[in-house]
Amino acid sequence: MNTRSAGVLLHPTSLASPHGIGDLGAEAVAFADWLAAAGMRWWQILPLVPPGAGDSPYSSWSAFAGSPWLVDLRTLARDGLLDAHALSEELPRTDRVDFAAMRAFKAPRLQAAADRYLAGDRGALDAFRARSPWLADAALFRALHDAQGGQPWWTWPAPLRDREAKALARAASEHRVAIERFEAVQLFFDQQWTALRAACAARGVGFIGDLPIYVDADSADVWAHRHLFEVDAAGQRTRVAGVPPDGFSATGQLWGNPLYRWDASAAEDHAWWRARLGRALALTDRVRIDHFRAFSAYWAVPADAPDARTGAWEPGPGQAFFDRMAQAFGPDLPVIAEDLGVIDDGVKALLASSGLPGMHVLQFAFGDKADNWYLPHNHRKNGVVYPGTHDNDTTLGWWLSAAPHVQDHVRHYFGVSGHDLVWDVNRAALASVCDTAILAAQDTLALDGSARMNVPAEGLGNWSWRLWPGQLGDAARLRHLNALYGRLPTP
Repeated sequence: MNTRSAGVLLHPTSLASPHGIGDLGAEAVAFADWLAAAGMRWWQILPLVPPGAGDSPYSSWSAFAGSPWLVDLRTLARDGLLDAHALSEELPRTDRVDFAAMRAFKAPRLQAAADRYLAGDRGALDAFRARSPWLADAALFRALHDAQGGQPWWTWPAPLRDREAKALARAASEHRVAIERFEAVQLFFDQQWTALRAACAARGVGFIGDLPIYVDADSADVWAHRHLFEVDAAGQRTRVAGVPPDGFSATGQLWGNPLYRWDASAAEDHAWWRARLGRALALTDRVRIDHFRAFSAYWAVPADAPDARTGAWEPGPGQAFFDRMAQAFGPDLPVIAEDLGVIDDGVKALLASSGLPGMHVLQFAFGDKADNWYLPHNHRKNGVVYPGTHDNDTTLGWWLSAAPHVQDHVRHYFGVSGHDLVWDVNRAALASVCDTAILAAQDTLALDGSARMNVPAEGLGNWSWRLWPGQLGDAARLRHLNALYGRLPTP
């Protein structure tokens, strides 16, 4: 089988589905058809979890649940769980998700479908519960969080905050309807994702998922596994995650996520992490782990610090962690290491010892010296090359805003005029020695910066970009390049 392959990065929310946000319905299957026609082996996505602050899929109250907003209402209607009139109204089609309008439209319809399902045969739900040990805690947390007016779990009455058995049993009984509705919607997600994944597999397309290293403080994960995180007896964070000052920020970045107690995790044979990675690999074929460098050493900041400058490096779990994951999931661990950011010799050594592929981002390659890690002549075979990730501008947006010396370096390096720069960069990614090349969907369309998915540290408009109906890149051109550079899928 050909080890060289290519794919496209597009979160399902960006599909042109009719109910305000991309979902797992017909447009997802059509995108899989396009990927196959373009000779693509991979569909890379962002985390599938329920989005949290700023509608970000990297901020969620559950590391295990699926986003209800990805559930296709048309499939529910086809299955007899919604009446046709429930879908007679469609939200205006725009190139951005209006998250508030979308939630107002989909939430009551998802609830109605859940109620109809729960009134009938629950056999599928019973089976889903049995294979989803995370579901009970997530459902109870969601019900309690809503009942407490959205207040964080550490402000709840102490018996609920501290998960006293009698209090949890009473809460489970009191909130039974909300819990079962949540479970039913999670079942809908599971069924639809399973169907989409099978449709993609039939077309020779696999999924690359995404796993943020940290979880939210106000999450079912920290509430149910408090001993694995740096929080005190009242649930308050003692130290939090971030990164130190660098050329982009004089005060560093203060993320605020609770840090792991890696010694406590190791004492439990990393059971929670094995469950988390196992869930991700049950949904996708490969997983990109964000902020890989924290497994070598992580930046720990006092919880009351105003910024990240007072943090300190602490040793991460290192190679022993990946040895345990390899025991659980096979020696060829299907993980991609997001080795961006402050990369020192320790991170490089861990990447080498783990054998995981790292990342090369072409937008980071130019304007510097010939030894730049991201320039194509420095790429590693065991690597994944991207023109840009979800955190970058589109390639056209980057090019138009690049400094003159950067543009000059690009033109000289590729021997081009720059008039078709996006495709020059796409070609360079596909020509790279890296085994895997991933293009952003926006770059297959040569879109400008208005189509950017995320501007880190800025809130409004992030995560909301969408395709228009029928808006797909040039499949024939991509297939030609994949054939030219030996990336076409083979049996």
